[in-house]
Amino acid sequence: MAETDMSRPAGSGPLVFDRRRGECFREAVLGDRWLRLAYSAPLRRLSTLVLFRRALWSRLLGWYADSPRSRRRIAGTMVQLGLDAGEFRDKAAQYRTFNEFFCRHLREGARPFDPASECLASPADCRLLVFPRLSGSTCIAVKGCPFSVSSLLGPGQEVDAADFDGGALAVCRLCPADYHRFHYPAAGREVVHWAVPGALHSVNPLALELGLNVFAENRRQVSLLDLEGFGRCAFVEVGAFGVARIVQTHDRGPFGKMEEKGYFCFGGSTIVLVFEAGALVFDPDLVERSAAGVEVLVRCGETIGRLSR
Repeated sequence: MAETDMSRPAGSGPLVFDRRRGECFREAVLGDRWLRLAYSAPLRRLSTLVLFRRALWSRLLGWYADSPRSRRRIAGTMVQLGLDAGEFRDKAAQYRTFNEFFCRHLREGARPFDPASECLASPADCRLLVFPRLSGSTCIAVKGCPFSVSSLLGPGQEVDAADFDGGALAVCRLCPADYHRFHYPAAGREVVHWAVPGALHSVNPLALELGLNVFAENRRQVSLLDLEGFGRCAFVEVGAFGVARIVQTHDRGPFGKMEEKGYFCFGGSTIVLVFEAGALVFDPDLVERSAAGVEVLVRCGETIGRLSR
């Protein structure tokens, strides 16, 4: 298992298991040195107040990522993160801004999925942790701060949160290297949607290991979905430092499996999925690695669980 992030040299990211390749790798973290400095003991209180609890800096980063000048960052970022331009729908030279590149579409067929209704698909390219059974309404992570479904859904949502007592949960962490559009993991319909205001902490494992309860403190958008076969699901998009916008692209109402739901603008982000008790069984390999606190790299559309009934 990976050692605590603060003890690693800068530039040495978290250990992640690549499911497709069957091997571990160190994640490349953009701005790793600055992130460590911001969360270090001498500066943590000031940076938490100035950088992460106010949206100004994230808005400024978002403004820059939307400006034509930002396109000069695209080529270097592709090299640094080892991105495969063959997956892109559009040529890299066509992107007018960094955000256009960051929110890019992929070519058709780049993320295949099993259309069977009993299979649950990953909603995004992500580093995945799964929790097969909640302790009541609380998710107790191997690393990081425990959080409750009620705190995740936001104030005044205790009744909805109670539906997920003893349920299952998945944390899907997106990093800058990932495809940043997200999709519905199964067919169904949206019941209701709301936004929760909050801070914009980093979702890097470093922040989680320092005890920051980002899933209860960060701003987020919540959709309660009724998924065919899987029942009620809370689909929660969690903003993070540098994420100026979470954009919903699907009209409210019915949707098919793997239809696009929306996208994150510039920055790292997270999706949390919460399911009712007994609704599904996560794949054994994900359960085993998650129990050891090791994130698993999965691609959008990969099967991550199946109906339990």
